[in-house]
Amino acid sequence: MALTGRAALIAALGSIPIGIWEPGWTGILAVNAPLAVACACDFALAAPVRRLGLTRSGDTSARLGETADVTLTVTNPSGRPLRAHIRDAWPPSSWQPGTEVEASRHRLTVPAGERRRLTTRLRPTRRGDRHADRVTFRSYGPLGLFSRQGTHKVPWTVRVLPPFTSRKHLPAKLARLRELDGRTSVLTRGEGTEFDSLREYVPGDDTRSIDWRATARQTSVAVRTWRPERDRHILVVLDTGRTSAGRVGDAPRLDASMDAALLLAALASRAGDRVDLLAYDRGVRALVQGRTAKDLLPALVGAMATLEPELVETNARGLTATALRTAPRRSLIVLLTSLDAAPIEEGLLPVLPQLTQRHTVLLASVADPHIARMATARGNTDAIYEAAAAAQAQTERDRTAEQLRRHGVTVVDATPDDLAPALADAYLALKAAGRL
Repeated sequence: MALTGRAALIAALGSIPIGIWEPGWTGILAVNAPLAVACACDFALAAPVRRLGLTRSGDTSARLGETADVTLTVTNPSGRPLRAHIRDAWPPSSWQPGTEVEASRHRLTVPAGERRRLTTRLRPTRRGDRHADRVTFRSYGPLGLFSRQGTHKVPWTVRVLPPFTSRKHLPAKLARLRELDGRTSVLTRGEGTEFDSLREYVPGDDTRSIDWRATARQTSVAVRTWRPERDRHILVVLDTGRTSAGRVGDAPRLDASMDAALLLAALASRAGDRVDLLAYDRGVRALVQGRTAKDLLPALVGAMATLEPELVETNARGLTATALRTAPRRSLIVLLTSLDAAPIEEGLLPVLPQLTQRHTVLLASVADPHIARMATARGNTDAIYEAAAAAQAQTERDRTAEQLRRHGVTVVDATPDDLAPALADAYLALKAAGRL
């Protein structure tokens, strides 16, 4: 079997007569000369890396938890074949922990004057923009003894979007919306504020819905049906201040709030309402306005992708003033923030009347499921202390929520998995009651 590379060189050196290994310059030169010649030839035959042509293509966006494939096209303009080890470097959060080495390193052979493609598969673990770093080439000669190394900057950006895991609840919420809108055989009676049509009375109908004029003109009793008003304005306000940075499970509270906002926006746009987004802490972090139903969700996920919690206390007065400017007419303001007592009592409550006197306000907050587990803990002294602390924390949240309700605010307090459907249900309840 023919030997190549290092194996061939070792075999060649091993065949040198023992006498050559005698001490002295003659023996040293006799041994090193073939090795030096082999290394020089190997280095000379390695393709240069500075002249390589590099371009990128592939995915420019991906949802968190999904994969994105970025293709690197390598063109070898030299007259020597390229045998290379390649490292396509990206930020550490571009891969799942422990998979970076396997995903970012490639081996590639490109014949002289030709080009080849290699694909780097990203699986980001955080939202935001991921920018490609350097591409490092190590070009080897045919023996693999020496190599040329160089780096290239090949720009590319992959935007990692919110995952929108709550979209699985959308079909059920749309079915409820169709019931409210009177488009199914199960008609919701007497709800909403827009007159829809007349139909024949059936036992169980609200007698207040009977249309006596229409009944007098026909032989059966006619009742009015109603549908929720359309073209209402909804302003979703994301609090990106300090409290949104607290982690609940594996993600910040802000991520759960974003997921709930996306489900609400998808549902409201299907209901014919207009949805805007404001992200605020001590300044405007994102603002999405005036989008059509078709463009709304792409605009929202694009704006949310780069949002990160700011470790500052939210300026409640500035948030209120900005919300009032953004929603000059009567609207539903959905405030996704914390139910912690201090930020609410010292920040939001003093300025809340400015919102409630002109708008309908709904506040949604992410609850920590660990608190509920602690409240049921028993068995030893530590567990009992934890249960007492959890009960105290929950009592404070309930007291804060009750203060908000006394100001006319609808409050939704749910765990990350339940927040999105609970917020959608609260929206549908307000719509059914004609409060929008």
